[in-house]
Amino acid sequence: MKSITKVFILVFVVSFGLLFWINRLNASEGYSGDNTITVYNWGDYIEPKLIEKFEKETGYKVIYQTFDSNEAMLTKIEQGGTTFDIAVPSEYAISKMKEEDLLLPIDHSKIPNLKYIDKRFLDLSFDPKNKYSIPYFWGTVGIVYNPEQLGGKKITSWNDLWDKDLRNEILLVDGAREVMGMGLNTLGYSLNDVNKAHLQEAKEKLDTLTPNVKAIVGDEIKMLMANEEASVGVVWSGDASEIMYENEKLEYVVPKEGSNLWFDNIVIPKTAKNIEGAHAFINFMLDPENAAQNTDYVGYSTPNVGALEILGEEVAGDERFYPGPELTEKLEVYENLGKRNLAYYNELFLEFKMHSK
Repeated sequence: MKSITKVFILVFVVSFGLLFWINRLNASEGYSGDNTITVYNWGDYIEPKLIEKFEKETGYKVIYQTFDSNEAMLTKIEQGGTTFDIAVPSEYAISKMKEEDLLLPIDHSKIPNLKYIDKRFLDLSFDPKNKYSIPYFWGTVGIVYNPEQLGGKKITSWNDLWDKDLRNEILLVDGAREVMGMGLNTLGYSLNDVNKAHLQEAKEKLDTLTPNVKAIVGDEIKMLMANEEASVGVVWSGDASEIMYENEKLEYVVPKEGSNLWFDNIVIPKTAKNIEGAHAFINFMLDPENAAQNTDYVGYSTPNVGALEILGEEVAGDERFYPGPELTEKLEVYENLGKRNLAYYNELFLEFKMHSK
């Protein structure tokens, strides 16, 4: 009898342990049930208190995971081993996800707060009629700089970065499209140019910048610029906003030749298990009060006019981060270049990085 009892206890313990680890695995791999949604977003790209608020208001439990590039996000979703109910890709990644049938259409009737999105940011080329995506944040790529460290000089152009006085003073964001785009812009070419001769020319132009390049870095660019470890940085506008909050001496400019106008949108991956919860999350994030709180925390430009009314003219009227039509007409949205062309961009960027060391 004792041996049977021992066997029973052993089976119970093993079963309980197995269930425990299955639950842990499901949580880490993004498992979603009826009462759980898994959100896949960029790092530090949501006000954490909003997740708590959403859980409290709706009863859903949020599993939150992050990625550091569109490519990493795409790879994980393409592999299909992980279930995500929400993802936040950029515009060219959305185009690719549509091509590969990785997205579910969004039911606009379940998102009444869509009415608060500025019509300028709806029905764009990468997702006509917003069938698969809803605007989250938008912004530009530009130059953040410290006029004091530059002796009062102003920067207005990409070509200003080639000034010999900036030797070992420039930090570049670690992004192939952004850095190659800078080279293309200086030559008057499109950010979506796939002409190999033009791309090689842009790379050769970038090679002449290397004496001025201090480092090519990731998120640490914000801390380094705020701490005045360099006087110039090529960054996304939201990062510039955060840097300038930490150090009021700095300025941000979108170069006069033009630059990138980017959009990050919320999508529902095709493998989603909690579609109702996904729609509830999107609608929650589009509520003006929540969108304003999120914008204040993240620092990027919101497409939500209701949120801008709450944030006021100090935010909405800042043309560095909410540029007018005169500038935005010179800006380009990244297009999906296709695997072969994107690989060539990455190859040239890697060569430039090696040359910069």
